[in-house]
Amino acid sequence: MSTIDKAQEYQTLALQVENLIKGIDNRVGCLCNVLAALKEAFPYYFWVGVYIVRESNLVLGPFQGSVACYTIAKGQGVCGSSWAEGRPIIVPDVHQFSGHMACSSLSNSEIVVPVWRGERIIAVLDVDSTEFDSFDENDERGLEQIAKIIEPLL
Repeated sequence: MSTIDKAQEYQTLALQVENLIKGIDNRVGCLCNVLAALKEAFPYYFWVGVYIVRESNLVLGPFQGSVACYTIAKGQGVCGSSWAEGRPIIVPDVHQFSGHMACSSLSNSEIVVPVWRGERIIAVLDVDSTEFDSFDENDERGLEQIAKIIEPLL
């Protein structure tokens, strides 16, 4: 997928996500549909999900893909690091990321984007790929936009 196609797909997807959640009060169902739409939109998405902040850990929320880790400590792995550092993290090769948590041996690259409510992170949006170097700035910008849209659901 070209860079231009990817950016356009995220724009289209953001509109779809807004429509998926508009007027629906089933938060879990909405998140599941949003994550399904994300996974279906991009062929390089192997796993996509949300980890929600609960005290000093991230806990597994809705996701699409194979089984996942239940709990991640702040600063642990890519998700915990994104939460601790308060920024998106793109990892071209998870096997080179110090402290990577291998929830699935099929994952080779990953992107994690914080979901903010005001000044605090309330969750992270996590995407894994079986391919190396799958994610770029277009994914980061697109997922940050999706994160803003889904924030009220968390």
